[in-house]
Amino acid sequence: MNHSRPRIIGVVNEVGRGSGLAETVVYRLGALGALANSRFAARIERHGLKPRHLALMTALDAGRVASQQDLAVRLGVAPSLVVALADHLESVGAVARTRDARDRRRQVLALTEHGRELLAVCAAAARQLDEELTAALPEGDRAALDRVLAALGVEAGGAA
Repeated sequence: MNHSRPRIIGVVNEVGRGSGLAETVVYRLGALGALANSRFAARIERHGLKPRHLALMTALDAGRVASQQDLAVRLGVAPSLVVALADHLESVGAVARTRDARDRRRQVLALTEHGRELLAVCAAAARQLDEELTAALPEGDRAALDRVLAALGVEAGGAA
């Protein structure tokens, strides 16, 4: 038995017992998401990053500069969290923060070249973890899982 794995996964697999909560999509996605997030966080921590940093970096990845306020709205988080994330990302050289030329009251963020490199490294780590988490699934099931997750993301109002 691997004791380094979170115990929550055992609860996810106890379908049909108790309240039925463990049978719900919401519960299973949450529990599996927590597990995946924990494993992913362990892989990227050596780069001084956490998954929440990557959410901000991914939002900037389109190459556009964005104000901290705009990012807070896009990510659905408090502006103070964006400021804290940006402070850390700026300290590791992943983002550059400048004043908006049109409105000097606004701070805008952009990924640096180093930030793009870090994002690529973390994306590779995520793909490797994807492979590990879905290794027991036949290829058709992996493709179906990808389609279903994309559809759920769109339906929930997020990105596919």
